[in-house]
Amino acid sequence: MQRYFIIGIVALGTAGSFLFLLRGEAPDIYASRAVVQQVRDSTATSMSPSAGEEETENVSIGTQSIAENLRTENVTIVTKSVQEDGMVLVTRVVDGDTIEIEGGEKVRYIGVNTPESVDPRRAVQCFGKEASAYNKKLILGKHVRLEPDVEDRDKYHRLLRYVWLGDTMVNEQLMQDGYAQVMTIPPNVKYADRFRVAQTQAREAKRGLWDKCKK
Repeated sequence: MQRYFIIGIVALGTAGSFLFLLRGEAPDIYASRAVVQQVRDSTATSMSPSAGEEETENVSIGTQSIAENLRTENVTIVTKSVQEDGMVLVTRVVDGDTIEIEGGEKVRYIGVNTPESVDPRRAVQCFGKEASAYNKKLILGKHVRLEPDVEDRDKYHRLLRYVWLGDTMVNEQLMQDGYAQVMTIPPNVKYADRFRVAQTQAREAKRGLWDKCKK
């Protein structure tokens, strides 16, 4: 029987090509095609990731995507809460018109002045301790909203703010109940007229310092 050699070239995609030698007894054309297809299938299988690898990769990518989305969502929620609510926790009451908030910032109430109670350079003034105690009763440990005016800080680097507890402005409340007097310092004069009215009412009603402290 006549023997012969069949030489074929099989293309292997990006892997290039290779030359194979098939030696046999008068093979028919269909058998040769089957061999070529088998080689192609074998090569493709060796070059492709297994089903397990593909599944693992997809799970990893999916998990990473979910984690990134959650991180983004959390940042958005926190930012939104701070911007919309503007609430801060009062951690300490320094005296009748000064508080400390979370983060260590000190806040001086705008437009009011309570008698001194903690200034080492001055003696405790009449109704100073009572004003400090009342301020503490109003807002210590509570969340308040801080409203700025034109000037942001005083010469002691304290924040200058109107302090709101719900719908109540603490600055004004102190004057209405006779624990503070008006102290207007431009340019922060947004509620100056409102404060003068509160002071007049407290004085006429002899509330707090207007009754206890004689000048």
